[in-house]
Amino acid sequence: MNYEVLLLPLFSGFIAQLIKFFLKSNNKQFNLKNILTYAGMPSGHSAMVTSLATIIGLKFGLYSPLFALSFIFAIIVIRDALGIRQYLGQHGRILNILVKDLRDDNVLSEDYPHLIERIGHTPAQVLVGSIIGFLISVIGFLILSKNYLIF
Repeated sequence: MNYEVLLLPLFSGFIAQLIKFFLKSNNKQFNLKNILTYAGMPSGHSAMVTSLATIIGLKFGLYSPLFALSFIFAIIVIRDALGIRQYLGQHGRILNILVKDLRDDNVLSEDYPHLIERIGHTPAQVLVGSIIGFLISVIGFLILSKNYLIF
C-alpha cells in the first residue's frame, strides 16, 4: 500500500498551517480561526501539492504518468494561489471600501458582509510552502525506505 502518497502531503499541509497559525498568533491575538486561514506564510496549498508531486516522483519515477499529472496539478494550484486569489483579495478590499462609503452616506439600508481581503499568497509564501512540502516528502521517503529494508 502506498499510504505515504496520501499521508505525507496531508502532513505537509498540516505542518504549513500549524506554522502559519503560530506566526499569525504572534502578530495578533491567539485565535483558532488562524489555523484555517487562506493567506499568510507559508502556503499550505503549495506545501501539499509540492509534497504530492515529490513523493510520487520519488516512488514511481519522474517519467511516470502519475508524476506528470501531479506536477501539472501542482502548477495549477500554485498559479491559482499566486494569481486568481490575489485578484479576489483586491476585489474584496475595493468592495469593502465601497460598502463602507455607501453606508456612511446613508445610501445602503441593507447589511452586507465584510469580504475577506487576504486570500492569495505572495511568491515568498508559495516558495516557503513548497520547500516545506518538498522536504517533508524527501525526509518521509528516506525514513520509510529504511523501514522497508527491515521487513
